[in-house]
Amino acid sequence: MRYGMAIGAVAALFLAGCTQAEQSDPLAGRWVDLTHELAEDSVFWPTAEDYRHEEVMHGHTDGGWFYSSYNIALSEHGGTHLDAPIHFAEGAETADQVPLERLVGPAAVIDVSAASESDRDYRFGKADITGWEEDHGRLPDGAIVLFRTGFSKFWPDREKYMGTALRGEKGVAELHFPGLSEGAARFLAEERKVAAVGLDTPSLDYGQSEDFIVHRILLARNIPGFENVTNLDQLPASGAYVIALPTKIKDGSGAPLRIVALVPDEI
Repeated sequence: MRYGMAIGAVAALFLAGCTQAEQSDPLAGRWVDLTHELAEDSVFWPTAEDYRHEEVMHGHTDGGWFYSSYNIALSEHGGTHLDAPIHFAEGAETADQVPLERLVGPAAVIDVSAASESDRDYRFGKADITGWEEDHGRLPDGAIVLFRTGFSKFWPDREKYMGTALRGEKGVAELHFPGLSEGAARFLAEERKVAAVGLDTPSLDYGQSEDFIVHRILLARNIPGFENVTNLDQLPASGAYVIALPTKIKDGSGAPLRIVALVPDEI
């Protein structure tokens, strides 16, 4: 009798464990794609060549079956992409060396859209970050900090998104879009332990930057950047989880990025 009771108890525990496992699905929630699609109208830096998607074959073969294949050509730093630390820091990590721990983590979405709307050259400061912390607590270690300027709504209109449709060095001189300030970059790099920093504009530095100080500060500390992100308005300020996986380009200074976020059901 005692043996039967023991078996019954074990079975009950097993069934309870299964039910608990089903209820605690780590992937339960709403997925949000934070990536712009790559297309021939995608926004690239004014000095970069446009993205090319060239047909090899799209149709039926002589054997009668369907076959589709294309060649692509693109800059490492166009569309939604990763800035690897080597981009501005000699001897730092290349695209294939960025640890996965810096590509996945809790999201902190800092909304600077109101200031960015009134000032295309707005530079987010330390106060924007500490203001977020007043409402949501200190940035967690390993956080992926995402600044929402609202500029992704202009994609792929170059003039509205970047401030100019001009190409080459003339285009670079006319860039106008918001980005981080030197103070914000130093705060994140020196006073917090963030995994990565991203935003919905073409660059971590604001459009008129001539010294790219934000890139130099963050990347020198192996903090990668995620640029041309989108759909940040679909994320809560805290509680989401980001997975950002770049193409693993050997010795790359950057790479196309597929970045998504999971918003748990309880949020």
